[in-house]
Amino acid sequence: MTSAGTQRASAAGDAFDADADPERTAVLVLNDVTKRYPNGREALRDVDLVIPEGDFVFLVGPSGAGKSTLMKLIIRDELATQGEVFLDGDNLARLPRRKVARVRRKIGAVFQDFKLLPNKTVRENIAFALEVTGTPRGRIRPAVDRALRLVGLVPQADQFPRQLSGGEQQRTAIARALVHDPRLVIADEPTGNLDPLISWEIIQLLLRINQLGVTVLMATHNAEVVTALRKRVVALEEGRIIRDEVGGRYHRQA
Repeated sequence: MTSAGTQRASAAGDAFDADADPERTAVLVLNDVTKRYPNGREALRDVDLVIPEGDFVFLVGPSGAGKSTLMKLIIRDELATQGEVFLDGDNLARLPRRKVARVRRKIGAVFQDFKLLPNKTVRENIAFALEVTGTPRGRIRPAVDRALRLVGLVPQADQFPRQLSGGEQQRTAIARALVHDPRLVIADEPTGNLDPLISWEIIQLLLRINQLGVTVLMATHNAEVVTALRKRVVALEEGRIIRDEVGGRYHRQA
């Protein structure tokens, strides 16, 4: 990162929490990031963001504000047009191909539509996340068992997705995201397809995961949840960060 970039990132960090522990490592840093598509549309523009380890951050904004694009940059599905994205100190744009899988294992991703494999059981869906990364077989079963216990799905371990409720499917997706001990969990509208009661159960699970030390970044339109929990809120509008507030609400206070 350039010295100017370091200053911008530092300023962004100071803005979100003046009392932050200076010893906390930044898990995610976006430095002057712009994402422009071939048709000329800018999905993100001049975004500076620092998320230290242990944070729980809500990412809010209207549809088309750039939330999903930001998530894609973090998991390296896409690269920034300009600027830098650092995950746990690694510049994602400069990663050698052989290191991409290692860095991606530091991220657990949870989506609105669950993305479960329909012909695999709960246990097999979770295990698959380790199998595709070459985890030794002897380490897979204990890791899957821990994830099942954490999300409360031990009784459903041998059921298929079609046998599960929406909340159970999302808990399976969360277990899959956690099974490789990520540094950061990103959740893109994880309660979007769930009723209010089940939505709160999923939120409570994400809060419990955060209390265990995992950093959580959650994109959501759920104003009730954001306002009730008063966590850090980063608001996007037309590709720009317009608000970064600790103890924030979904909507800016008048």
